Amino acid sequence: MPEAAVFQGLSWNPLTDMHQLFAYPFMVNALEAGTIVAVMAGVTGWFMVLRRQTFAGHTLSVIAFPGAAAASLAGLPLAVGYFGFCGFGALALAGIAGSRRSLSAESAAIGSLQALALALGFLFVSLYHGILNGLDSLLFGTFLGITTEQVVVLLAVAGAAVVLVAIAARPLFFASVHPDVARAGGVPVAAMGFGFLLVLGLAVAETSQITGALLVFALLVTPAATAHQLTARPVLGIVLSVALALAVTWLGLALAYFSIYPVGFYVTSLSFGSYVVVRVGRALGRRRQLTARLALEAA
Repeated sequence: MPEAAVFQGLSWNPLTDMHQLFAYPFMVNALEAGTIVAVMAGVTGWFMVLRRQTFAGHTLSVIAFPGAAAASLAGLPLAVGYFGFCGFGALALAGIAGSRRSLSAESAAIGSLQALALALGFLFVSLYHGILNGLDSLLFGTFLGITTEQVVVLLAVAGAAVVLVAIAARPLFFASVHPDVARAGGVPVAAMGFGFLLVLGLAVAETSQITGALLVFALLVTPAATAHQLTARPVLGIVLSVALALAVTWLGLALAYFSIYPVGFYVTSLSFGSYVVVRVGRALGRRRQLTARLALEAA
């Protein structure tokens, strides 16, 4: 793999730099995989933020770490560990959410599940007696080594998950905003919640392969949270969430290609920066409106 080309730095010619991004198959695969992951993360993340399940999403991202470590220990593809552990994690979270505990008890149970996942992850890493060169990539992501077969698997999983969310979008939105009214109207709120957690587990498993297990929120939460700050309209919000996720993914991959720093660092920084800009912009806009209203009242 031409790693030396990855660290050659930016030139003064943007067209040359753009050509370099598509010069090697591994980078083309990374861009394709990043695009697939960003679309799925943008759609799923918007509903996750709406449903106030970011803590559950974070727990699934932590669970992805021992999944990948266990796959490495067993000599299996990392995707098997990511999807397997995130799937079981979604089942566990669904059981916790369906136990009708108080909010504090539910948060404590989810936090305990996080602690167990981290402990298992470091145990599997310590049991791996070989040289685990991919530990940093498991935690913080990488764009090197993504194969065409992985891209196909990601596309199939993401396509199925997005289709499921699209089919259930209207009742899922209703159950997320007004669960009691939706239940009274015949919407299977519990089943919707369980199904969404499974889809969320798939999204986390996919996103972890690009951003790493510990930086999943960079794509799954921050673009969606930024979109919620910009508009309350569901369709426009989902479109903005996907667009922001795509933007930070493409730019993050490009910057990582021309530097020595991991893609997770750039994706996380860009996502957080966009969120801060939007929040500051909204605060300044409200301040100007208040100042204008006070000036009119004084006049």
